[in-house]
Amino acid sequence: MFNALYRVADWLRRRSYAGNHGRLGEDYAHRFLRHRGCIVVARNYRPPAGSGEIDLVVWHGKTLAFVEVKTRFSDEYGAPEAAVDSGKRLALERAAREYSRRSGVEWKRTRFDIVSVLLERRVRIAWQQDAFR
Repeated sequence: MFNALYRVADWLRRRSYAGNHGRLGEDYAHRFLRHRGCIVVARNYRPPAGSGEIDLVVWHGKTLAFVEVKTRFSDEYGAPEAAVDSGKRLALERAAREYSRRSGVEWKRTRFDIVSVLLERRVRIAWQQDAFR
């Protein structure tokens, strides 16, 4: 029953976000992580200083994960996670340090994850935990 509801919701989401595949990918990643036991505490977090954005902030057990979501229509030009270069990592780390400081979470209890979403006929999602430090 729930699978049918998810298919309908996915169909509606694809129609409403047809021109915004990044938002669509974040929605898929959000649901994917929740089904794997993560608690999503923030979405599209931007620190007050404005340096960088974190797509999703989730608790995975006792670890706070800062998740970068990369969405593509196909892997024809490479894997989505390959788009997370050193500049993007630096911006993510700045934003993550700010979030960690403001929320009172020790830096050693954090990690960076990447969720890759391929919007093919059948959506493929890959979760890379502790992708970089």
